[in-house]
Amino acid sequence: QVQLVESGGGLVQAGGSLRLSCATSGSIISIRTMGWYRQAPGKQRELVAAITTGGSTNYADSVKGRFTISRDNAKNTLYLQMNSLKPEDTAVYNCNAEPRPYFPWGQGTQVTVSS
Repeated sequence: QVQLVESGGGLVQAGGSLRLSCATSGSIISIRTMGWYRQAPGKQRELVAAITTGGSTNYADSVKGRFTISRDNAKNTLYLQMNSLKPEDTAVYNCNAEPRPYFPWGQGTQVTVSS
């Protein structure tokens, strides 16, 4: 069974940066479009960034120019570099397949941005 393990979150001041990692079992990130999702308290989970097997990326309008998704196929790891963080980026971040997140969700990593 596929396992997704997210890490790298934390508490950061507005304007700061964090780099999230998603370690996956097997080589799924090299054969699937993968995405980073987030869910803020009281809100629905949303897709913030995705990367195809060919390396094409797309981003939610709210994070364009600030977040960068990447992957290392040799390490079976997906990354999300987050710069210029804003309080509204506060959420639990998860990785999963995209467009349909059909793998079991990992525990996620909490990102908290203080103003």
